[in-house]
Amino acid sequence: TSHQGGYSHDAVVHALQKCGIRHIDTAKRYGCESLLQKAIKESGVKREDLWITTKLWHSDYGYESTKKACLESCERLGVEYLDLYLIHWPEAHVPGKSNREVRAETWRAMEELYEKGLCRSIGVSNFLISHLEQLKEDCVITPHVNQVEYHPFQRPQELVDYCRSRGIVFEGYCPLAKGEALTHPSVIQLAKKYGRTPAQICIRWSIQNGIVTIPKSTKAERIEENCKVFDFTIAEDDVEILNGMHDGRHVSWDPSLIL
Repeated sequence: TSHQGGYSHDAVVHALQKCGIRHIDTAKRYGCESLLQKAIKESGVKREDLWITTKLWHSDYGYESTKKACLESCERLGVEYLDLYLIHWPEAHVPGKSNREVRAETWRAMEELYEKGLCRSIGVSNFLISHLEQLKEDCVITPHVNQVEYHPFQRPQELVDYCRSRGIVFEGYCPLAKGEALTHPSVIQLAKKYGRTPAQICIRWSIQNGIVTIPKSTKAERIEENCKVFDFTIAEDDVEILNGMHDGRHVSWDPSLIL
């Protein structure tokens, strides 16, 4: 789900009931946590069979407000615990305090939520190596996940390698580059070669690169298409073609200017 037209009740119910999807990624920022509660209930899928990820928005950063925001997200989602809770963004916007100070204070609250079992795992989103290094110095628990933009134009391999070296799961959002990758000649050519859609090529490529890949759609037929990526393999030479498309562009936020 996302905050820009990223929610459709029927699509969520269809994904859960018909496609076997069990991971829902949302955020306070997206404004659809309470809507998801209704869709999950209607789907009939048991809570313990779901993996629910939500995110802490920067207006709630800080020790006490982080804990409060987590409980509020749980309430909106109608759950007693979160499978994964992420700090949404490395920038804090707190007057008189550095981003680093606020991130450390916030992460300490996240550690407490994890230790109490309210969050089964905790992580960050859009964090670069510098942000992760600071957190390592300031805190105790290593983030379990770093969720970052990842698609053929934005393949931050150094960050991927760093996360792997520290046991941080690298999760990639915007695998289709908000549709920009679907019209690229190389992607179209490979789609024809493998008898697949351009979207399936991008998602399969991301998975083969070892990335936990989270595509988004509000259309039932697209969700089904996005799921049909486990019965073929892209040859190594063709993976390299897609790897070579990296040009550093962001279709979402660019965190490189944040200290």
